[in-house]
Amino acid sequence: MNTQQSNEEKKYLGDIESLSNASFGKQILLGALVADSIAMPVHWYYNQSAIERDFGILDSYQSPKKTHPDSILWRSDYKPLNANGDILREQSQYWGKRGVHYHQFLTAGENTLNSLLAIELFELIQRLGHYDSTRWLDHYVNFMLTPQKHNDTYVEEYHRHFFTNYASGRKAINCGVRDIHIGGLVAVPALIAAIGPRHPDIREIVQNHVSLTHKDNDVLASADVLVRILASVSLGADLREVILDEASQWVSKAKISRWEDYPDRVVVGGMLSSACYIPDAFPAALFLAYRHAGKPANGICSNAQCGGDSCHRGSVVGSLLAATSPLPQSLIEGLIATPRISKN
Repeated sequence: MNTQQSNEEKKYLGDIESLSNASFGKQILLGALVADSIAMPVHWYYNQSAIERDFGILDSYQSPKKTHPDSILWRSDYKPLNANGDILREQSQYWGKRGVHYHQFLTAGENTLNSLLAIELFELIQRLGHYDSTRWLDHYVNFMLTPQKHNDTYVEEYHRHFFTNYASGRKAINCGVRDIHIGGLVAVPALIAAIGPRHPDIREIVQNHVSLTHKDNDVLASADVLVRILASVSLGADLREVILDEASQWVSKAKISRWEDYPDRVVVGGMLSSACYIPDAFPAALFLAYRHAGKPANGICSNAQCGGDSCHRGSVVGSLLAATSPLPQSLIEGLIATPRISKN
């Protein structure tokens, strides 16, 4: 490790002490939400040059275009079994059509559905004073089945599987499936923000919560890694060192050293898939957090420019980067959800 890196790492540790009045937990949740919202207009763009063509550099909030060049909603289909599975409601008319943007009705600074649910989870725990999976499942079902609760067109696959099971008569506790997408990690920063990174049961609570919808072993393992990294950083550990220590199943110093010879968009989108599947998506998030440690705005912007499942990957990247350094005030103020996090 060279002297310049050592000095930078000392600065990262110092930055932790200079965070705003928001707690560590709220800071990482805001980081996750900011990254989701910055990436929202280019979510699932796989042609990286189209990102610059349509939006330029994503260093501030923008509204999406009404059309999406890489949208696959035209070949997506969801037919509810009955009213207990009708989670698309007024948005169902846009499914099966070409060119529809996944988040067409959202505006600059808004969050996508999974992140909105993370906020709902955070607020529920704050009201209860503790985590309760039964109360959460009741809230989740009510939220998803109540008209006008959100304005997002896209509803991720795990929701569709869950509510197909629910509509068939299963109890909510038994409706989760083996989903392998990084979207399963979006709730983790919210759980840490509400409960605390050093709560004695935080790892067990996160495993319990994620498994309600995502029963894949790799998703659950990555959720545990994310908790361990954030808990260590909350105690003052260096982000880069902790990533190497706690995520050795996913990344190594040798791999990161090799990837650092290339631009982010060659690594994420080339060497690693930019898609949603956890075997590549989680290492991609860890790499972006490692490379941009101490520079959250740079990392959040770069995540969006990489394309693919940039919103859900961004939730991981944003939470890790916000754990080491304060977010720019302009990004906090421009985020629609900030008052909901700050008031609790």
